Amino acid sequence: MRENNSPAGDGATDDDDLLQFLDGGELDDTPLDADARPWRILIVDDDGDVHKATELAMQGLRVEGQPLSFLHASSAAEARQLLSSESDLAIVLLDVVMESEDAGLRLVRYIRDELKQRAVRIVLRTGQPGYAPEIETVQAYDINDYKTKSELTRTRLYTVLTAAIRSYRQICALEASRRGLEMVVEASAGLSQLRGLHRFAEGVVTQLCALLGILPEGLVCAQGAGAEGSDGDVRIVAAAGQYSSLIDRPLSAVQIATVRERLQRCLSARESFYDHGTCLYFGLSNGRAMAALVDVGRPLADLEQQLLRAFCSNIAVGFENVVLYGQLLDQAYNDQLLRLPNRNRFVDLLDQNLKDPAGITLALIDIDDFSDINDAFGHQFGDQVLRAVVSRLGDRLGLSTSMARVGSDVFGLLGPQALVSAETIQQVFVEPFEVVGERLQLSATTGLVRLGDSTAVGSELLLDAQIALKRAKQQHRGSSQYFSPEMGIDARERFKLLKGLRAGFEENRLFVVYQPQMDLSSGRAIGAEALLRWRTEDGKFVPPDQFIPLAEQSGLIISIGEFVLRTACHQLKRMLEQGHADFRMCINISLAQFRHPGFMNVLSLALRDAGVEGRNIELEITESMAMGDTELVMHLLADIKRSGVTVAIDDFGTGFSSLSHLRQLDVDRLKIDRAFVREAQSSSAGSTIAQMVINLGRGLGLTVIAEGIETEEQRQQLLALGCHEGQGYLFARPMQAEMLERWMSDGQPRGA
Repeated sequence: MRENNSPAGDGATDDDDLLQFLDGGELDDTPLDADARPWRILIVDDDGDVHKATELAMQGLRVEGQPLSFLHASSAAEARQLLSSESDLAIVLLDVVMESEDAGLRLVRYIRDELKQRAVRIVLRTGQPGYAPEIETVQAYDINDYKTKSELTRTRLYTVLTAAIRSYRQICALEASRRGLEMVVEASAGLSQLRGLHRFAEGVVTQLCALLGILPEGLVCAQGAGAEGSDGDVRIVAAAGQYSSLIDRPLSAVQIATVRERLQRCLSARESFYDHGTCLYFGLSNGRAMAALVDVGRPLADLEQQLLRAFCSNIAVGFENVVLYGQLLDQAYNDQLLRLPNRNRFVDLLDQNLKDPAGITLALIDIDDFSDINDAFGHQFGDQVLRAVVSRLGDRLGLSTSMARVGSDVFGLLGPQALVSAETIQQVFVEPFEVVGERLQLSATTGLVRLGDSTAVGSELLLDAQIALKRAKQQHRGSSQYFSPEMGIDARERFKLLKGLRAGFEENRLFVVYQPQMDLSSGRAIGAEALLRWRTEDGKFVPPDQFIPLAEQSGLIISIGEFVLRTACHQLKRMLEQGHADFRMCINISLAQFRHPGFMNVLSLALRDAGVEGRNIELEITESMAMGDTELVMHLLADIKRSGVTVAIDDFGTGFSSLSHLRQLDVDRLKIDRAFVREAQSSSAGSTIAQMVINLGRGLGLTVIAEGIETEEQRQQLLALGCHEGQGYLFARPMQAEMLERWMSDGQPRGA
């Protein structure tokens, strides 16, 4: 086997068939391009003279501007060995009969079926047509031409080779296009997994070079928004090869003037260039742009340019997605106003510091009365206040302390306990702040956690700090509190209780009981107070003074309160239907319910759905609620009274009521707290307070009712003082609806 680009030799063949090759051919006198790659043609024939004659006939000829190069095999076996190592053959000129009658035909099968070489053109030549009839052979084998050696003159052979080479080139172009498009798709899919801009840009350089069949050598630069291609705003985001040291540097740092100028030209012209190297333009929708340059070292073929255009279209979308992802990531982990880490990022920082927590303290700083500053001066001024606080915290605590914004006016600090301490934080707020020409004295309340003393992690640590902060706020503004395990136990128990309360409400484990209210002089039941109870899944009762405050703090009281109101109204309907015509149902209303915008609508719907009139309903509000926002309370009370519902002030005497305020309120009844009932019997002072409340109520024309009456002596004393009504264990304990109905029917006290 040999490969030869020159004539085979000076000797002439005496084979009559082969001599016909010399007839009529024209030499191509076009100067040979030294860089032109030859078309490689394999001659497989057991006759050595055929090899020589074929080369001699094609001497000096070019096809499609490229020379011909010949490889030789004298048998099918030798051809198999050669074909296994050669992959860029254009044509195989194949004899049919060699070491066997069908050796050539079996070689065709080998090329097509085993080597999977579909592009190479196979021209079958035979001197003995009878061994392979032409029609049957063309039908059975994947060959491209079938000629007898006697008909192949020089001109005809050149024609056959030219047609075969053109076919081969088209097939190769289609195959290259298919592979190139596959590479574009695969590159796009692979790059879509890369989220960071730098990693994505590096992947673009790598994939571009792979697409063009060169080693990674190039760079990608990104233009800032509104840069209009100026050098000062263009930075290199990825680089490979000789440009590797330029990552994160401005475009002006590129020392090779032609490279720098081509990138600048690409960004300015907003288009790709393929001359003297390859420079690709990627336009982004936000006014920014990117350009990639790779050193190809040769002009690009049309097919390569087409593939790069397809690549650019896909990658431009990829760049858009990466930039958008970066923006989303920034918003997810950074505060956009103060350019600080936000709560999410701060939790990550906490987890990182747990690897070595000794001597590290976490602090949450809440600026006192910040909402008042916003209300008084506006949000823009409030933003400037936050910036001033951040600036001073940074100056005083230094670079060794991490800072984050974890709430609207709450900052997280993480650092050495010598810097992050109650004392150092308080010192930050000693001096007034200068904000937009104003001197502003601020204070802050702080909750702190020593990481070395805690077993919590990440967000749990932040929760511990919030627990400490809440405890500090309960003391006074500007105070500090370190977290202790006892605080955590209490807070988590409350959370567990609240979680159970939510579940209990959803699973109907909350129910209403009723305690009768009596006319003290006649001993006749005149109504009942609806009271909420909670029985847990294991049958235990949770005291109301434990779960009602939680329901109020969490806002769950709105739903629970409506449930109690509706249940009590439906029970009132049953009592009226059983003949207790003047029965009064008293229902406690929380502050959250009372101030809820939809309260009157809820009340009206409850009355309508139960089919009862307002005159049989009394709402009990606390003294502190009645003494709140005067205008709001009076407006609500007027709406309530228009519905026919009466109003009682519960626990009267435990607050700080203004008599002039009380006179303005349109209420019907005062309720004496059980503590005064108990003291009235045991001390003269207690009796005096009870007397004052009763006299006040009677003086204002209000009915007075006492709760917590447990003995006959208490009832008699209250009667003597002028109290009208009462309730308590002396008469009946709170009881469920069925028991209340029986109790009212037979007048016998039954309680639960």
